[in-house]
Amino acid sequence: MQMKKIYAVAILLAISTLHSLACTNVIVTKGASADSSVMVTYAADSHQLYGCLYFHPAKKWKEGAMLKIYNWDEGNYMGEIPQVAKTWQQIGNMNDRQLIITETTFGGREELWNGPGIMDYGSLIFTTLQRAATAREAIATIDTLTSRYGYPSEGESFSIADKDEAWIMEIVSKGDGSGAVWVARRVPDGYICAHANQSRIGTFPLDDPDNCLYSPDVISFAREKGWFSGNDSEFSFCDAYNPVDFGGARFCDSRVWSAFNILCDGEFEWEDADGRHTAAANDYLDYAMGHNLRHRMPLWVKPSGKVSLSALADVMRDHFEGTPMDMTEDVGAGCSRLPYRWRPMEFEVDGKKYVHERAIATQQTGYWILCQARSWLPDEVGGIIWFGVDDAATSALTPVYTSVNSVPMPFAEGNGSLTEYSPTSAFWQFNKVTHFAYLFYDRVAPELRREIAEYEKLCFEEVQKTDRKAAAALDKGNRRKAVNAMTETSSKLASHLISRWKEIEREMLVKYLDGNVKVTDKDGSYKMNTEGSNIPASPQHPAQRERWLRGIVGDHGDTIIVE
Repeated sequence: MQMKKIYAVAILLAISTLHSLACTNVIVTKGASADSSVMVTYAADSHQLYGCLYFHPAKKWKEGAMLKIYNWDEGNYMGEIPQVAKTWQQIGNMNDRQLIITETTFGGREELWNGPGIMDYGSLIFTTLQRAATAREAIATIDTLTSRYGYPSEGESFSIADKDEAWIMEIVSKGDGSGAVWVARRVPDGYICAHANQSRIGTFPLDDPDNCLYSPDVISFAREKGWFSGNDSEFSFCDAYNPVDFGGARFCDSRVWSAFNILCDGEFEWEDADGRHTAAANDYLDYAMGHNLRHRMPLWVKPSGKVSLSALADVMRDHFEGTPMDMTEDVGAGCSRLPYRWRPMEFEVDGKKYVHERAIATQQTGYWILCQARSWLPDEVGGIIWFGVDDAATSALTPVYTSVNSVPMPFAEGNGSLTEYSPTSAFWQFNKVTHFAYLFYDRVAPELRREIAEYEKLCFEEVQKTDRKAAAALDKGNRRKAVNAMTETSSKLASHLISRWKEIEREMLVKYLDGNVKVTDKDGSYKMNTEGSNIPASPQHPAQRERWLRGIVGDHGDTIIVE
């Protein structure tokens, strides 16, 4: 999402503009995944984004047809471009050819922002998904669209993947309407990559088109602007176009560090032009916390084991647990170990400036996804978007095949908005439960995680059944039957999910009313004061954590002390 980074001496000024909108992507290649699928995650984190699933069916267009372009963030009409003869079906950040495109905004140099042109980053993603079938086609399409129609957005990192390979592409506007400069690197098979609102591509090979593509003026443009003066082989995209500062490390690359730390079990391993390397994840902790900006992390690393879909989803639920940036430990977590800090992210006490952490999981997520491309299945069956709304730590993913003939109603555009409540909207239902969890996080969140695990296990089983059914129908030439099966499963599971979360809302309200915890029997029913009565047994009152109590005593102890 949009993020503006100000290059100023005062760190606080930079931080105050950063990450009002921000996203996180993790890329897992075929050789790194447990089932040989290519997987990409995306958290669309915005205080102004409603969680729904955008849908454009495949279509053949008449000659002379035009495509109207609307800015994704503001909804403004930007202009129109000629339509192509045929477009692929696009649902969210994936199409029915198993192409995936997600993003994080890194801003970059302020003088390049908001130039002329009509292809903003969101329109660029969705238009490309409708026109390209592979990752390499997508890179070429992005280059063509920005060259012809201009690129008025800030700097972006794109995750671009298909069923066989995955790329990270970084692009910045030239600021004058003449398009953009960019570089794209293929993530080596067997590795994982991540980006989170800070440019991550440094130096890159200049003569390896199988693994690295770039615009012809990516270096010369930086020279013209005075941002680079060395040999071409020394050119670093991120250093030229998005130099890292405290905020870029602490609020952005810290999330990359955390994802790598989890999936690599604390030990980074990677290979580059200088050979093979290993290092403890904690060796890069000083960089992630913004203290040593020269000690940049590798662009990609090898995970400690094959990455499962559920393990990858759990990465998106992280709050730096078990690290020095753990948000559940300090007094700010309150009595219930709440791993969130409400905005603003910076504050000042006694003339000193401080910041709250920005973890992968955050309260302002509009929607989050795990896109899965599976090469062993036909394209019509292989592409799945595991879709969730609101805070990833307290919401479940549900599968939606990319070849469905309609979006499940709980996720459909028009079913509610940020200013219009809808009782059938998954976004609003999850927000209700999650807001309750924020009151009693250490009690409610573990229960929600068990519910999430149970639901997602059910989904894995249903997907396997539907894969077989749809693939068999396709083998017999019955595409309609295959699509209907995938649509039915996607809609059935989404309906089941929202129904279960409505039940959870009622259960949580009853069980944790007024900060109490009602006592239950082994079967889950509530213990009553006497048999046959409707008066519950005396509730439990969980102990309040000492760290929080000490904070109260330090602030107010002289007044409340018992003598």
